[in-house]
Amino acid sequence: MRTFKEVPITETKPVEKKKRTKSVFREYFELIVETAVFVFFVMTFVVQAFQIPTGSMEPTLLVGDFLLVNKFVYDNGTPPIDRILLPRREIKRKDIIVFKFPNNLSKDYVKRAIGLPGEKIEIRDKQVFVNDQPLDEAYKVHIFNNNENSIRDNFGPVTVPPDQLFAMGDNRDNSEDSRYWGFVPLSYIKGRPWVIYFSYEAEKNAYKKTSLGDRLKKLVQFIPKARWGRMLKIIH
Repeated sequence: MRTFKEVPITETKPVEKKKRTKSVFREYFELIVETAVFVFFVMTFVVQAFQIPTGSMEPTLLVGDFLLVNKFVYDNGTPPIDRILLPRREIKRKDIIVFKFPNNLSKDYVKRAIGLPGEKIEIRDKQVFVNDQPLDEAYKVHIFNNNENSIRDNFGPVTVPPDQLFAMGDNRDNSEDSRYWGFVPLSYIKGRPWVIYFSYEAEKNAYKKTSLGDRLKKLVQFIPKARWGRMLKIIH
């Protein structure tokens, strides 16, 4: 009779696959890319950095103030689903707004919303009337006393067209606004200034000085002329 010899069976362990570990370089690269995408999204759709170049909104906003503008605050014809996910509100009188300048869409202006669609606006001896009622404006200033028939002191009456605004600067004697170039379409509104994240004592009309020397001078003055008391100031 033929016999069979038993052969011991040895267990074979499954071959473990080595986990591929990311290199440090790749991890940092992915982190940088993700951060860049996030910052791009925020700066494109949520907030915008903005610098005050002129004194038209003094004393509320000063030359040399750097702002973050909330671009999500207003409902300017956004789709219904956007309004549900990201609640927005209508523009109110006295809101400070940033908008594309109607006469040059490549420029951004910052003013205060004074007249809303359908309202009657008139200025008599520097006093603003809305629908024949005087408007209380604690924020405005008048510095010069020129010809009392000046357009800035006496204007209108005019009626604000649908889907547009009448905007004015707080520094009434030094602001080219709706009294000079007309109304602001609601579709041009970019947002509302939210907070001052940096401020320094800039020279008047510093934005016009663009030479290399002028830019270096501004850079050197950033810290010595910083207005620390205005940092992180909420804008109203």
